[in-house]
Amino acid sequence: MKFNMLYTDDASERHLLKEWKRDALEKFNKKLSDKDKPFPCIPATIGFSKNQLRYGFAEDPREESTTEQVAALLKEYTLHSRTFGNYSSLIIFYKTPDKIRSSYTVKQFEQLFWQQLASLSEIDEVEWPNNIPKDPHDPVWEFCFHGEPYFMYCATPAHVNRQSRHFDYMMLAITPRWVLKEFMKKESLALKIKSQVRKRLKKYDSSPIHPDLNSYGAEDNFEWKQYFIRDDETTISKCPFHRFLGMTKKST
Repeated sequence: MKFNMLYTDDASERHLLKEWKRDALEKFNKKLSDKDKPFPCIPATIGFSKNQLRYGFAEDPREESTTEQVAALLKEYTLHSRTFGNYSSLIIFYKTPDKIRSSYTVKQFEQLFWQQLASLSEIDEVEWPNNIPKDPHDPVWEFCFHGEPYFMYCATPAHVNRQSRHFDYMMLAITPRWVLKEFMKKESLALKIKSQVRKRLKKYDSSPIHPDLNSYGAEDNFEWKQYFIRDDETTISKCPFHRFLGMTKKST
């Protein structure tokens, strides 16, 4: 079950985990395997069915020490992801106390998410890749860690209208760019699947498809806007990721 700090989900071994970790995995399993209400992201369901996803657990996202846990998980995943399969992603569940589960708004979770990314970048041991712009407002910018470009997805307990972004724990789904490139190799199939994803989204969420959902590299696309989608159609005009904007964690 355990690959150093990373886990594959083996139902027969879940009892070895702490209760909250077991609960998170079981809820995730139920969400991704639901046949009556299929999860919209088809590549994610394929990775799940093929057992190519890897899982990690982190403590309270408000604690500074939690960033070090996430960094260790993501570093290990980066080093080994190409051995897990072409539909692999890293799923990180945060221990989310009842107090913030019940009281935090979507915007408060949004702030936590961007704090996590900025803090991760601050302790990254590897330089930002030369081929990825450092300005988040460049259409081909994306978050990088340990030299690897990643697409980030955040789900929270506060999302209600967008069940595609709801989870009972704060959760990250982190997908390497190389996985997405593999998916796009068969362009006709990829376009067909993307069309099916949008059809599923319309049924899955009570909010309309968010206008920020777009394709990587398109001139009118900014990847960071898709990392954290709000429960309504609003968005933020400026990326909160401060590493290359002269900001530090203490000054945010």
